[in-house]
Parts: sequence; structure tokens; C-alpha cells
Amino acid sequence: MAPTRRDQPQLLGERRGVRRRSLLASVAALGAAGVTGCSRVPSEGTVKGGDLLDRLRDKGSVRVGIASEPPFGYINADGEATGEAPEIARSIFKRLGVPEIRAIPVEFGALIPGLKAQQFDLVSAGMYINPVRCEQVLFSDPDYLMLDSFIVRKGNPHGIKGYEDIAKKGLKLASGKSYAQIEYAKAAGVKSIMVLPDQVAGLDAVSQGRVDAFAGTNVTVKGVVRGSNRTGSTEPFQPTVNGKPAYGAGGFAFRRFEKNLRDAFNEELHKLKKSGDLLRIVRPFGFTKDEMTDLTAKELCG
Repeated sequence: MAPTRRDQPQLLGERRGVRRRSLLASVAALGAAGVTGCSRVPSEGTVKGGDLLDRLRDKGSVRVGIASEPPFGYINADGEATGEAPEIARSIFKRLGVPEIRAIPVEFGALIPGLKAQQFDLVSAGMYINPVRCEQVLFSDPDYLMLDSFIVRKGNPHGIKGYEDIAKKGLKLASGKSYAQIEYAKAAGVKSIMVLPDQVAGLDAVSQGRVDAFAGTNVTVKGVVRGSNRTGSTEPFQPTVNGKPAYGAGGFAFRRFEKNLRDAFNEELHKLKKSGDLLRIVRPFGFTKDEMTDLTAKELCG
């Protein structure tokens, strides 16, 4: 789920250690908090208003789940949360009267379970909005729309342009854990997909020849291959499923009984879009006007 600063490739290696330490600390510190007050939590399918925003204002901080995946959300060399999604969240929550965000790094596949277990207050990781996830959480409207790309060996020796090429040529493909690209590949007829923790592991797998390509978002792929002598990226493309475009539009996820917080967040997000401040916030992380979108969560949830 791509770094833009020229020093980012070095930080990626440092990030792995930070992620593991942060994750262990998160589990120890938040394990008990995740079950506090469980008897008062509405059932999973219930959509209610909730008073979380009031409580966050009283506390002065909000916990955001990230997946340590540049450019969407990661911990930098100074131990601070940054990336496209945390910076948007930081700006919006200041507008909502919550001055501080605290990032909780977990594996991407643990984001929705962690949100449900109340390890954090929302997911701030550029998570794609799709009908399956919409059954589990409430999404804000998307803040970006992204094409896909592949990490490939330098020069793209297999001429890979899309998932169909992987399937037809019987090539080895990898993608990240719980990435939407896995389903896109399966829909195109790819039979076997190696599931790796993230794009850094994908870069290693392609470099070492264990796979022919790693599928991810265009911005993520371009960022991770920057500075690599053995790999490159393919041209971005629009994936399809059953003949229809599979839009890679990402947003922020909230528990289904925290509709009031989601709605307040959405209102401020639209103000950022209208003023042009949203693009200003995300541009340092490789996002351009081409990634801006007017799609809504309702449209993407189907």
C-alpha cells in the first residue's frame, strides 16, 4: 500500500526495526485497553452515532492505526508518525479540536481487527474502500484514487503490463498481506500468489529472483524502487475485475458505531478538498492532482 524524500530508501530499512519495536510496545500497552468496556460495545453490525469525538477532545489526542507502509503511513527516523494519511488526520483533528495524533503501527492485515478491538480510534493507512471492508467498518470518503504498478527486474524483461500478462506467461507474482491487488490478480487468472509483509519484502523478492513481479499501488512501487540498481517499476495501469474498473480509492476507517466521528471527519475532509489544502498536504509524499478524486464511500461500497 511510496516514499518521496530522497532519503526514504535508507529509512525503509530503519523502519522495519521501528515497526517491530513499536508493534510489541503497542500490544503490551494497549492489550488491556482493547477490551475495556466491552460489555457496552454495540454489536458489530450496528451503525450508531457514538460520542468518541467528545471524548477525544477531552483527552486531547487520538490513536490512529497505521501499517508502516510509505507513503501512506509510517514512522520516520525521528520516531514520529508521518505519511499521506497521518498528515491528513493531523490536519483534520486539529480542526476538530484534537491537537495530537498517536500512531499505532501494526501489520496491514491487523488494521481492521485492531480497530474493532479498540486498539486505536481509526485506521489511517490509505486503506482501499471496497464492499467487503464496508461490511466491517465505516469509511470516510476517499482522499485519493490510485492506479496499480509492479516491481519488476530492471528493464522489465518479461514485458509485464498487467495481471493478465502474469497469468498468460505463468510468471511468479507476489503482493502484500491483505492487499487488494491479490484479488485483482486472482480475477485475472493468476493461480499462485506469494503473500509478503510489505513492499520492502517485495523488492527483496524481485531482486533475489524469487518472484517475477510484486503488485502494489503506483506511488508505493515507484517510491520503493527509487535508488535500486536491480529493479524498476512498470507503467501504472487501471486493474479490472469482471470487465469493470477496480478503483483503488483509499480513505479512513472507523468503527461502525462511531458514525458521528466519521461524519465530522468527512466534513473537514471535504473542506480540505475544496480549498486545495488536501493536495498541498499529500504532495510531499508523491501524490499529484491526478490522484485527487470526487468519488464517495457510498459509491465504492456499492
